[in-house]
Amino acid sequence: MASARLIRCSRIFVLIGLATIYVFTICSHAFNPPAIVTRNSKQNLINGISSTSLNLKDLKSGYDTDVGYSRFLYSSKRKRRHKKRDDRLQRLIEEDEDGYKGMRIKDCPLWKRVLIKPLKMGYKMMRRITNGKVEVGTLILVRHGESEWNANKTFTGWADPDLSEQGIRETEHAARLLLAGGYDIDVVFTSRLKRAIRSAWIILGEMNQLYIPVFKSWRLNERMYGALTGLCKKETAEQLGAELVQSWRGSLRSRPPPVTMADCHWPGRDRRYSDLSMEQIPLTESLLDCMERTIPAWEHKIKWELRKGRTILVVAHANTLRGLVKLIDNIGDEEIQEVAIPTGIPIVYKFDTNMNPMKQDEGKYLSQRHMKGVFLEKPGTLKEAIKREREWIDNVPGYSKTMSRSNTAMTPVERALSKLKAEKELGKWAGQFIDYGSVEEDDGSDGNQGKPINFEDEVWRKGLEELQEGEQFNPEGIFHAENKGKILNEDDVDDVIPSIITNSPCMQSMPSQSVVPGMGQVPIRKDAVVVLIRHGKTEHNKLGLFTGWEDAPLAREGREEARRAGQLLKAHGFEFDVVYTSWLSRAIETAWLVMDEMDAIWLPIIKTWRLNERMYGALTGKSKSMVSQKYGEKQFKAWRRGYTVRPPPVSSFSVHYPGNDPRYKLINDIRISVSETIMRSFDGGKLSLERKLPKSESLKDCMDRTIPYYQQQIVPDAIEKGKRVLISSSENAIRGLLMVLCEIPEDKISELEIPNGLPLIYDVKSKCIKLLDDGSGRDPLEVYNFGNAANYLFRPCTNEDGEEEECDITLMADMYTLNDYDKTIVESLR
Repeated sequence: MASARLIRCSRIFVLIGLATIYVFTICSHAFNPPAIVTRNSKQNLINGISSTSLNLKDLKSGYDTDVGYSRFLYSSKRKRRHKKRDDRLQRLIEEDEDGYKGMRIKDCPLWKRVLIKPLKMGYKMMRRITNGKVEVGTLILVRHGESEWNANKTFTGWADPDLSEQGIRETEHAARLLLAGGYDIDVVFTSRLKRAIRSAWIILGEMNQLYIPVFKSWRLNERMYGALTGLCKKETAEQLGAELVQSWRGSLRSRPPPVTMADCHWPGRDRRYSDLSMEQIPLTESLLDCMERTIPAWEHKIKWELRKGRTILVVAHANTLRGLVKLIDNIGDEEIQEVAIPTGIPIVYKFDTNMNPMKQDEGKYLSQRHMKGVFLEKPGTLKEAIKREREWIDNVPGYSKTMSRSNTAMTPVERALSKLKAEKELGKWAGQFIDYGSVEEDDGSDGNQGKPINFEDEVWRKGLEELQEGEQFNPEGIFHAENKGKILNEDDVDDVIPSIITNSPCMQSMPSQSVVPGMGQVPIRKDAVVVLIRHGKTEHNKLGLFTGWEDAPLAREGREEARRAGQLLKAHGFEFDVVYTSWLSRAIETAWLVMDEMDAIWLPIIKTWRLNERMYGALTGKSKSMVSQKYGEKQFKAWRRGYTVRPPPVSSFSVHYPGNDPRYKLINDIRISVSETIMRSFDGGKLSLERKLPKSESLKDCMDRTIPYYQQQIVPDAIEKGKRVLISSSENAIRGLLMVLCEIPEDKISELEIPNGLPLIYDVKSKCIKLLDDGSGRDPLEVYNFGNAANYLFRPCTNEDGEEEECDITLMADMYTLNDYDKTIVESLR
């Protein structure tokens, strides 16, 4: 009896103890809710997870996707819940990468969300009634063109060589294939490596879609080859044995020797990966490690965009693209080793509503074994054509490259299609020299052990003859080679206005290291800074045409101005953390050329319509003399120089109205226009929500969209975080920023002139504009025209106490300061 009581009491105590542990566990999580993550605490939380789960000394190889966070021994259900919590935290961090979250999620007050939710639900129901269910988008995979290291058979990995000449031509050809197939890209994902980023730039440039958002993710970087990085594949195989080297290249789980942190190829030395934790930076990777690294990019970004019905372009590397293909086609671990991704040939995927890849017309398209994606051209055709063309150039006097024929003025679409036609003619001729049964040369990819691509038998039988004849793939079945709109003019150029400037501009002297090579490194600018640069000249600038929102490309002089600006900033030790620009190609290209000269094209480039030039309405495309003659000099000056006067508006059916430009269909932060919505819905036969886009703008209207963007987006997201910012835009948008930064009165701002391609340095600490010495010894006031309001621009620089400070920019360390004797020598050499 007593023993039975004792057993019952012991059971009760055990149950009480278990209940206490359970309550303690629940309470500990109740007071630390994982679901509420503020913007400031996200990085701390994820760093905490990383630090408690893996130490650097325990890091044996590359990226480990199974690293998790666990404080207690939970049941399998609790483990899944906490694993889900950890995945959500990681996703929150990576959604901020490269400005991606800003495109998807807009900060909105609760009351607005409550009011907007029913409207969104009603709109979705109406869309389903009128248009049916939204179809899943199209995925296009492109491996970057041949790099300089691909050409000499070098292990590349996370090293950053540029494209070779052949790689540039391969990428241009890929763009023309997409253009001929009628594809319109909505979003681009690429890696942080130069060869992939430049390939994406070339493709968008050929397709006249530079305004498309491009997101650069480290998860799409090539496989990390560890200590093999930079070694010649052939020599390494001879020294270590072909079988061992091939096992590193082709095996799914075999890892090369890890790179040491003292090695020049360790990615932790590169500031482009400064946002990664030590655990995320791989020392080496197997093929499986690389593929698993791509999973979050697919699950949280690419797939989300596809479900929205968008056409997604992924420009990446052989092994990361194989990782995506493995996920999409659910390919086994052994079978994926047989898949190869050729350079510069687009692979197109179509999906059903459940995100399953669909088999496409076997009689028309060529696909690889294990894959449902199709090639837009037979791989190898263009390479053979380039090889034969090179032989002709060497042996036939006066023969010029097929792809350099652009003597006549053409739109980007016409130029691309004409070059594609010439390439196909050349490829058809070169096709007779291709032995399709021979073993193809190893292109450096690890796919299929360097063997030829295994095509599907059905496709091979039905489509190979057409492919050999150069016939073009078109998964849509329709040719959409329509002109996306004429590329027209640029911002206006003012005549030089004589002005008396009493304030001398603050100038930073050219660093001695730039003047005298070999004197050491140029010190790096470390404090928060804002550099404003007006895009380089366009042909419309030179002709004095009103441009506004028309998309005029840079002239040859404009590209040179942008490159000189990049060289000057680099010579003065500038680095940037983020770039902001407009949706106009002249500003985007200027930012790109500046970054290219600074070897920093991997930087996030955030494009916004709010930094566009002023919309000139019915004056767009007209010269100043035409407007002055037609409307009179007084009215012309009122439209051009008045702060609140709007030019005549354009019609809704005008080619100059932004609503007729496909890029402005992406705007989602302007209210709906009822009249435009009704008119275009009736015209199209289905519901089409249209935004209230400007048909004309005064200078005040332009600044009313530019200044809030700077104050509400750029300042909190970049400047307050100590980031170094480059803003590339048009004259009137920059005027708006300078009006705030330099406190220029409204009645004087129109008198301020912004020279093309000249970096204006706004020092955040001293709150003044500074110029950079270009080493020529010329006075910038004699070289550039700043207009009658230049005195407001070049006010004396003051410190926090309101005292005038030395006209200089703070540099990283005092160790670079020259003594008086060295300064005398440098000045004499200048």
